[in-house]
Amino acid sequence: MRMTLPLIFAATLASAAEARPPLSSVSYVNDGLRNVAIADEIRRNCGDISARMIAALRFISALESYAKAQGYSEDEIEDFVSSKTDRKRLEGEARAYLVANGATNETGYCALGRKEIARNSQVGALLRAK
Repeated sequence: MRMTLPLIFAATLASAAEARPPLSSVSYVNDGLRNVAIADEIRRNCGDISARMIAALRFISALESYAKAQGYSEDEIEDFVSSKTDRKRLEGEARAYLVANGATNETGYCALGRKEIARNSQVGALLRAK
């Protein structure tokens, strides 16, 4: 009986770890990283807008903390953020958002950036008008 309880506990922990969805399907993390990618593209393509780098670093750190709080290991997080497949998927989603919102040239990027800043959206919170 003494050995049974620890084995049951260990099996429960193992099955709970396996039950977590891959980080690529955790919307809070994915949406956050996509928003960082959108903000980065806006600041790269609009000379009137810059990044709020400290805010961006804090936000990325908060995403990592969230993933850890959900039970993901440092290795799982690192595998996800260094995955070329996931990076391309997120960049594609960001690109689609940008195009759908008129960001196809500098004027469009600047207009979208100012709109996001005015809305105080997550994207806007990562940007600053010069």
